[in-house]
Amino acid sequence: MAIWISLGISAILFFYLWAIPRIAVHEMTRMKRSTYDRCLEILEEYGIYTRETFEQMEHEEIQLSSHDRLNLHGRYIEHDPTSNRVVLIVHGYTAALPWSCQFASMFEQKGFNILLVDQRRHGRSDGQHTTFGYHEKYDIQAWIDWIVSRKGEDCVIGLHGQSLGGGTVLEYTAIHRPQVRFIIADCPYSDLTKLMRHQLKKYYLPVRPTLMLMNRLLKQQAGFSMDDVSPIEVIRTCKLPILFIHGKDDVFVPTWMSEDLHAVKPAPSELLLIDHAAHAVSYCKNPKKYEAAVHQFIDKYLAPQQSSSIGQLGPL
Repeated sequence: MAIWISLGISAILFFYLWAIPRIAVHEMTRMKRSTYDRCLEILEEYGIYTRETFEQMEHEEIQLSSHDRLNLHGRYIEHDPTSNRVVLIVHGYTAALPWSCQFASMFEQKGFNILLVDQRRHGRSDGQHTTFGYHEKYDIQAWIDWIVSRKGEDCVIGLHGQSLGGGTVLEYTAIHRPQVRFIIADCPYSDLTKLMRHQLKKYYLPVRPTLMLMNRLLKQQAGFSMDDVSPIEVIRTCKLPILFIHGKDDVFVPTWMSEDLHAVKPAPSELLLIDHAAHAVSYCKNPKKYEAAVHQFIDKYLAPQQSSSIGQLGPL
């Protein structure tokens, strides 16, 4: 009997101390990616964007190299060649650039040309690991440099990022170019360690040893640790206007993360919470409210004569 008890304890320890950290790191950095087709299928299911529109859009396919020599892929839509406004839209984890198409129209209405990108390891871009902004922020820098070379030093650039994309554009604020004038962060994480702690607790997994072992594996396999990714620390001194958007029913990246980000961000900062929206579907659930908030935000903070007071968006 004692032997079987010892074997049982050994199996449990093996599961918690070896298997779980490895599974968690794989799910964090190498989860199966969605295809272009799958992204479009989901958008059509929500009724907010069609495959036909995607296939018929006039565009340029863009390729550039990252700081660590990965091939990055993007799609540029210049609906108004006379406009010097460009918005860079960055998708979330396991998605691809077609998912970002849902947001294009609301920016086009404000005179923005559109740059959609596949994040590293997603879509048609190279890469083995997702690093939650640690490397991706330099990919954003490369895309910004491409925009400036295309549209000139006096161009006006906005960033929109969702989930992983939201965390990435917030991490980018530490190194941003002066041409970047505002950021919209949709359901971003405030801190990677806190996010992983939340995920482990959600599945009733032991937090303390698992996080430590995960960090060790992340360093070995992907060259970064969770401690290296904390958007809430980066934005404490950020002067760019940021609009945080989050679904009230988000349990994957909990809503309080955007509330915390908004609370520590110096002016100007805005916060919009969408009723009945789970993770990364705020626009799908209420496109009118989402679009109105974005338009209000752009009008407010691209108008130099207006103030940059901090606040929370009221009813829209």
